[in-house]
Amino acid sequence: MTVRKDGGKLTDQRESPTDALADYRLEDQVGFLLRLVSQRHSAIFAEGIGDGLTPTQFAAVAKLFELGPMSQNELGRQTAMDGATIKGVVDRLRARALVGTRPDPSDARRHLVEPTDQGRAVVARAIPAARRITEKTLEPLNPVERDTLLKLLRRIT
Repeated sequence: MTVRKDGGKLTDQRESPTDALADYRLEDQVGFLLRLVSQRHSAIFAEGIGDGLTPTQFAAVAKLFELGPMSQNELGRQTAMDGATIKGVVDRLRARALVGTRPDPSDARRHLVEPTDQGRAVVARAIPAARRITEKTLEPLNPVERDTLLKLLRRIT
């Protein structure tokens, strides 16, 4: 409770629950809007990616395709996934024969994750699909708005 001294009497500065909610609109809140955009993008992704890839699986194989073999920990950092998440993603990709592991020649204690031939073929099909998914997600915006949105999103990540 916030209290101040005002002319000799104490005044409670809290808003009543009704006053606090009077100008609150869920539809204007950033979290709500980001969730709606995420749901829209997820639906577009699921419809368009093919090969049964989830967003996290695609991120992992695309990053391996882009940067080459790396440790599971580095792959997690590169794709913004925590240790438990990236382990599960790599395990599922290995079960589908899309990635494999091999000892790191510079550190025998570590294994490198790398796409298999099948994984490279899946990524080669998925990347053009991912570009179309991005285009469809951003379709309501003109090119300047698209660039602005992407710049702003990068700033708040």
